[in-house]
Amino acid sequence: MGARKRLAAEARKEKNSNLCVARLVDNRTSPRKTRLMADLVRGKNVEYALNVLKYSKKESSEKIRKLILSAISNWQTKNETVRVEDSDLYVKEIFVDGGTMLKRLRPAPKGMGHRIRKRSNHITVILGSKTTEMEAVEATEGQEQQEENVNQIEE
Repeated sequence: MGARKRLAAEARKEKNSNLCVARLVDNRTSPRKTRLMADLVRGKNVEYALNVLKYSKKESSEKIRKLILSAISNWQTKNETVRVEDSDLYVKEIFVDGGTMLKRLRPAPKGMGHRIRKRSNHITVILGSKTTEMEAVEATEGQEQQEENVNQIEE
């Protein structure tokens, strides 16, 4: 691997170090029904999202709830020194992609058959920490401020 690619990969890895991901593959619910629940929790605090999903009657809410708990567990293994309560985790991204489709035939009048599509989906949850993002923003602002000071001194 070239130096440019290696540096880009390291920068990408550093940027994603405070994120944690959990995926559910081939969930046997239609993507449209699952997206309704995903839209409710996108961008929300983790505690709020878990409470909303806990008291919802939709079937997909329990699957998303377990997936968020799995993402929290993944975050804990990455950041063993930081408490979850202090980190202010939130659902940074959640998206539902269509999965495989089982195709069946149902008998119809006049000897015909109508196709039934049993849909499935893939759910991806990405959690972010507001505290680490704020620290990163403050660090970049500090670097920009230092560069401006250096430019003013040189002039």
